[in-house]
Amino acid sequence: MNPVLIDLGFFQIRWYSIMLLIAFLVGMFFIFKEGKKLGIDKDFLFNLTFWTIIFSLIGARLYYILFNFSEYSSNLIEIFKIWHGGLAIHGGIIAGVITIIVYTKKYNVDIFKVLDIFAPALIIGQAIGRWGNFFNAEAHGAATTITILQKYHIPNFIIQGMKINGVYYHPTFFYEFLWCLVGFIILLIFRRMKNIKNGQTTALYLIWYGIGRFVIEISRTDSLMFSGFKVAQIVSIIFVITGVILFIVKQKKGHFEDLYNEELTNEIKF
Repeated sequence: MNPVLIDLGFFQIRWYSIMLLIAFLVGMFFIFKEGKKLGIDKDFLFNLTFWTIIFSLIGARLYYILFNFSEYSSNLIEIFKIWHGGLAIHGGIIAGVITIIVYTKKYNVDIFKVLDIFAPALIIGQAIGRWGNFFNAEAHGAATTITILQKYHIPNFIIQGMKINGVYYHPTFFYEFLWCLVGFIILLIFRRMKNIKNGQTTALYLIWYGIGRFVIEISRTDSLMFSGFKVAQIVSIIFVITGVILFIVKQKKGHFEDLYNEELTNEIKF
């Protein structure tokens, strides 16, 4: 699979970058659509989204480099070439959440309501972004056979794309794409339900993605490691526990208290 879409010699456009761009644009669409429904000022939301994307990219890159510094120590300029791959989604999520917390506190906006707006957009963005891994022939699983892959009814172009140096690998990027796509649909349906609390959509995201990533990570061959453990699995466990606690705490609030779908009396402005 050729990772380069356009090669002008002095300049390249890579599929990885294109998929990231599409992921951001689709995510922004759903963020602004939901923000409009809730009456949130579009300038506030645009600025928040802009800074969240910027710091999420930085966080995702720094997180990856932190656990893979040996790969860059002899060629530090490679650190800045994110189009070659090397973004850790957990680092991006952590940095993004911190950005949202700081920004919403600055303007005295409900943090959990904003996180709930971002959650479905994030998971569909993750689904799309995983295709960047496909074009870079990375984030795959253990070696397998074409017979097994065909048995799973995986599209043939993916099977052939996972044939690397003559060996077939499990397309774990594709498994995560499907998991995130289903999660996106579930979050959209859940968010429209009556009497859900601010923060519960975010909690469901943490639980859903945490479970899926933990299981998928079992087969990953390029996992970030810490003291013999896969970092993604450690963080996924933290995600699930945090999500369960947050969901329960929010559920204990009064029946008509802290509702996500309650109409806002005033637009959020600054």
